[in-house]
Amino acid sequence: MTEQSKKRVAIQGISGSFHEIAAREYFAGEDIEIIPCKHFKDVFNAIKKDNTIIGAIAIENTVAGSLLPNFNLLRESGFMIIGEYKLRIRQNLCVLPGQAIENIDEVHSHPIALMQCDDFLSEHPHIKLVESDDTASSARVIAENKIRRRAAICSDLAAKNYGLEIIAEEIETNKQNFTRFLVVADQWNIPADYAIAINADKASLVFMLPHEEGSLSKVLTILSFYGLNLTKIQSMPIIGRVWEYLFYVDLSFSDYRRYQQSLDAIRPLTRNLKILGEYKQTTEQQ
Repeated sequence: MTEQSKKRVAIQGISGSFHEIAAREYFAGEDIEIIPCKHFKDVFNAIKKDNTIIGAIAIENTVAGSLLPNFNLLRESGFMIIGEYKLRIRQNLCVLPGQAIENIDEVHSHPIALMQCDDFLSEHPHIKLVESDDTASSARVIAENKIRRRAAICSDLAAKNYGLEIIAEEIETNKQNFTRFLVVADQWNIPADYAIAINADKASLVFMLPHEEGSLSKVLTILSFYGLNLTKIQSMPIIGRVWEYLFYVDLSFSDYRRYQQSLDAIRPLTRNLKILGEYKQTTEQQ
């Protein structure tokens, strides 16, 4: 693949992060370049500066719930969702080689990762829990500074990249721990091989509703009538407008024409209806 055709994918986090794993698995078989970003907002800024860049952002986790700020970042950016990926999150306890868990005084990781491994960590009360910015950077700090008696909770990719040894694998409490990632692109520069296709069977929408009794119920009834499956609904308050909300909705469907008809039917009942993306849904990766 030439440099001109290589996809560049911006992610939140550094090498070894779960974002990188999701991006590489989504684009499996393709030669991609990962562009690390410190914050989610930086991912969107990277695309704004160069609209050939694609973004991969986490949007929800089956344990920790929705990443609410990312809904607004997506809506405000004007970018389109071109795909999704559901990654099984496997957390590992990683150290410099040659150490046992009895030798570990501290474990560093993102607070959500620590929470996800609560049962395992409670079995080792001698280990102090220390929150950090993210999982992969916790591993990198140990490796770069050769810190013994400290562990990181991170992915197996981070352990591999930074030369750490996994002394306990898959320590997350809930083995059905998945994160859903969205793949986003500038709507004016969607890669030809990921443009909206006839095989799209999922859509993400956002809209406002009048502050009236039954307004949401009416919309949901219409979507059901047209045979659409509501896979997610997330309300977000509108800043400066008391008790008014934006509704983010994910729909799956088997008939694209019926889906389009449903949009025509709900549009008069909503305000500022916007399609955030139409794409192929994915199943959880075991």
